[in-house]
Amino acid sequence: MTIYIPEDKVSEIKNTANIVEVISEVVLLKKTGKNYVGLCPFHSEKTPSFTVSPEKQIFYCFGCAAGGNVFSFLMKHDGISFPDAAKILAGRYGIDIPTRTMSPEQKRRMSQRENLLAVNRQAMEFFRKQLLGAASGKRAMEYLKKRGINKEIFDNFNLGYAPQGWDNLLSFFIKKNISLDLVEKAGLIVPRKEKSGFYDRFRDRLIFPIFDLNMQAIGFGGRVMDDSIPKYLNSPETPVYNKSRSLYGLHLAKMKCRENERVYIVEGYFDLLALHQHGLQNSVATLGTSLTPEHVQILKGFVGKDGKIILVFDSDDAGIKAVQRSIEIFMRMEVNARIIVLPEGYDPDSYLFEFGYESFLDSDSRARSLMFFLIDSAVKKHGLSIEGKIRIISEMKEPLSSINDNIKRSLYIKELAECINIDEFAVLEKIRKLSVRNMDKAIRPTMPNNFLSLSQNKAAIPDNVKGKAFQGKWGRLERQIIAMMLQFPQILYEISERNILDLFENNALKSIGQVLLKHKDYSEIQISDIINLIEDKEQRNIVASLAIGEDIWDYEACIGIITRFESIRKKNEKKLLEEIKAAEKENDLELLSKLLKQRQKMALLTEKKKMALLK
Repeated sequence: MTIYIPEDKVSEIKNTANIVEVISEVVLLKKTGKNYVGLCPFHSEKTPSFTVSPEKQIFYCFGCAAGGNVFSFLMKHDGISFPDAAKILAGRYGIDIPTRTMSPEQKRRMSQRENLLAVNRQAMEFFRKQLLGAASGKRAMEYLKKRGINKEIFDNFNLGYAPQGWDNLLSFFIKKNISLDLVEKAGLIVPRKEKSGFYDRFRDRLIFPIFDLNMQAIGFGGRVMDDSIPKYLNSPETPVYNKSRSLYGLHLAKMKCRENERVYIVEGYFDLLALHQHGLQNSVATLGTSLTPEHVQILKGFVGKDGKIILVFDSDDAGIKAVQRSIEIFMRMEVNARIIVLPEGYDPDSYLFEFGYESFLDSDSRARSLMFFLIDSAVKKHGLSIEGKIRIISEMKEPLSSINDNIKRSLYIKELAECINIDEFAVLEKIRKLSVRNMDKAIRPTMPNNFLSLSQNKAAIPDNVKGKAFQGKWGRLERQIIAMMLQFPQILYEISERNILDLFENNALKSIGQVLLKHKDYSEIQISDIINLIEDKEQRNIVASLAIGEDIWDYEACIGIITRFESIRKKNEKKLLEEIKAAEKENDLELLSKLLKQRQKMALLTEKKKMALLK
């Protein structure tokens, strides 16, 4: 399903949107020369290889080969379609898209994502009115006041209330004539098992809307106000809500995270509200799920490569297990992560309201590394008897083996050995096999989507791009010619007249060159427009990789490269003929067949060039 957006509006959006501003929303960028660099949001890295060019309005990562313009960034980062990306940018820059020009058929084809977001927006307004304006919301308001939450905070977070009863929200949408299939897909109602119809998912609960970075409500969390079970209930996964990529409060925390280069992570909604109310706005909460690689990757984009991620989990068994689950992710992604240890019996919410902001900062100054926290917790839990030490080592095997850095792992093993008074080599031997297995995992990552551990060498094209796009002897020189065409469009006429693309062996590069020649006057438009003209995703990445460079070109240098390319091709023809003669002499039929095929292909290219000259 697509949304109709007139071409003139697409152009207006593209010309108005600033790619640096948009990407800065999710990646901490620092200026380097003409460009900006930061940690790539699409794969794990320690050294920034993600580059944004304000001049060319494109981005490219030298680590994972992701590249494109402002539209393709939003499409890849948010997992949305081009029309959705265009509408988000239009809303951001105050550009009106004339929906009145849509035909009835086009209106029916509006994207599912937009419809779901509209349903969520209406549900949020319903819950909000129930909290503030209805008699049924008085108990919820009293509960919030009892918890110490002030009006500014529940306004900022758009808190609401789902009243008692099975069909309050259901009736609301029926009256509005909204498709119940759509409301079900948004996770707001649940089909009845025994008979037809639906019932409300959230009933007699405080409602916490969950927002994405574009301030759109993508899901909801609900909390009971008594001892009912379950205490918390969250929206299910939907086309707009992905728990592994969503963090509660990030839409309000992102700027403070960037300013402070640190972020606090808590587990509960009220913990998060307490931090924000006490001035700690650089804080987020997980949403009923463990911390994921995607969460950490997103937060790294905001705090930067030298930033800190600080866990503020409960120091009970559940909190310790949460740290244990997280530690492998932090170690693998080389994140500076620490944990604030609160006094027993306190969570972030209760601690802040009892002891205040200054006391919390004091605890922050004494935050411990995750590994030291786990060692201390294991010792307190099991004691230092012989059986206790065995259990401690058993409990610490997985966390220690997850450390890929040999020096770090050795230091932590030494610390553990000294702490429990046992021979260091005995501990080392115990985890050696696990360490080897985990190192093997690091070489062959299993993280989803584009979270790959790739070379960070900016001077080189990534292996995954080399393998597909730049195979063959001519890859390097052909790549240089395409880069020249992108960065110095004055040479396009010469490329066309001399039929240089007919000599290309690499089909991907040849295809890109043909697009450029079709738009010889593209010096009047931006490279970001050229990316829109290319349908193949991999070819768009190649264009971004070759266009992002800051090479200095002049006409004579370009002619020199072209002449060299033609000359080498001729030399290669001569060499091929010599190899054919040698294969005939040696009676090597297999090699001869292979060489003759190459010769036939080369002759075909030459013939095409001759025919072009005769036109």
